[in-house]
Amino acid sequence: MEKREFLKLSSVMLASPFLSPFEGWLPGEPLLNWAGNIRYSTDRLALAGSTAEAAALIRKHPKLKVLGTRHCFNTIADSSDQLLNLPPDTEAIRLDTAANTVTVDGGIKYGQLAPWLHSRGYALHNLASLPHISVAGACATATHGSGVKNGNLATAVQAMTFLDANGDTHTLSRAQHRAAFDAAVVHLGALGVVTRLTLAVEPTFMVAQRVYENLPMAQLKDHFEAIMGTGYSVSLFTDWQQNRVSEVWVKSRVGTDAMPGDTLFGATAATRELHPIAAISAEHCTAQLGVPGPWYERLPHFRMGFTPSSGKELQSEFFVPRQHSVEAILALERMRDQITPHLLISEVRTIDADTLWMSPCYQQASTALHFTWKPDWPAVRQLLPRIEQELAPFGARPHWGKLFTLAPAVLQQRYPKFDDFRALARRYDPAGKFKNDFLTRNLYGN
Repeated sequence: MEKREFLKLSSVMLASPFLSPFEGWLPGEPLLNWAGNIRYSTDRLALAGSTAEAAALIRKHPKLKVLGTRHCFNTIADSSDQLLNLPPDTEAIRLDTAANTVTVDGGIKYGQLAPWLHSRGYALHNLASLPHISVAGACATATHGSGVKNGNLATAVQAMTFLDANGDTHTLSRAQHRAAFDAAVVHLGALGVVTRLTLAVEPTFMVAQRVYENLPMAQLKDHFEAIMGTGYSVSLFTDWQQNRVSEVWVKSRVGTDAMPGDTLFGATAATRELHPIAAISAEHCTAQLGVPGPWYERLPHFRMGFTPSSGKELQSEFFVPRQHSVEAILALERMRDQITPHLLISEVRTIDADTLWMSPCYQQASTALHFTWKPDWPAVRQLLPRIEQELAPFGARPHWGKLFTLAPAVLQQRYPKFDDFRALARRYDPAGKFKNDFLTRNLYGN
């Protein structure tokens, strides 16, 4: 691909206005995921405007999957039989200031919830890079997380209500059903249809963001923990070339974190706003240069009105135990000439440990190694096994909603509670109503 063509493609992919889940789609046309790499196996889609409607649809159909906002890069949400969607209901948001929680319906998106919370003086502990994913979908796959002391988005859940394969309602809470709760929060769509979530909130806060350029890889090797602990949330962006990290994004809580200076372990503070891919305009990125703003306008990398892509790209992400971070990063850097030709950008983040059975961070503080690939699945499919082999000594766990090729037996061995979760899924869904090819292979296969 010529450089000019690549930059043009990337700028469209990484700065396009967000499209609502079904904008531009008409029945009879192919139903695609947001990235365009998955064509769903059916266009039979039902919208449930209430819990009662969702329960009725579950009872009606022998096989069914919740589609959500279509932000998965694999077939975890696919169905060849029937798809269900829960439209967001902002009128259903309920804030409990005594308990410091907010309760939302199953279709709400972070981009809708966050400004609502801030306007009432509250915040979530973290957000994803893009705010237009659904709360329920993000928690179901333990998505995102950034910060030495911050857990992934699912760790905010305090209670969840879902419908099982019979359409019956179950509510589990952290306070009253801890073991069952830890088992069910990251459910991969295997237990049922989540209709309500209660999340922990805290007083709203301000964040200032600075970006640093050209961090020497040698400094990262020697000072990884110190660099990642520089702010409330820190992301490293690299193409694995030139023995450096091209950009370090430091998000600091105003009044809590020490604000970094003009240099950071050999990297220098940017004097202009940057995109993770430096050649692309930063107009759709969240404000930088140390300008304070509300948490929900700084914790994502991209502004609320835009996503980092709404076009053709592929993504993979692998989680390694924090103590192996540097070894894993150096292993990938040695693969730079294999990786870079197929790469748009990589991001490295840290996530705290949690107790959620199917979370990639279960019982281990982790570092996430994220790849945004060019839209060439045959090439990426050949490359992923090599990356997985390099990360195998560290027991890397893949993101459930992104692309990986690990054999089911290997994947299952990396989750201590895997057999217990599979038994739980069979309890709530004994006939396999919520099974699809992805779950059959990765959850029930070997």
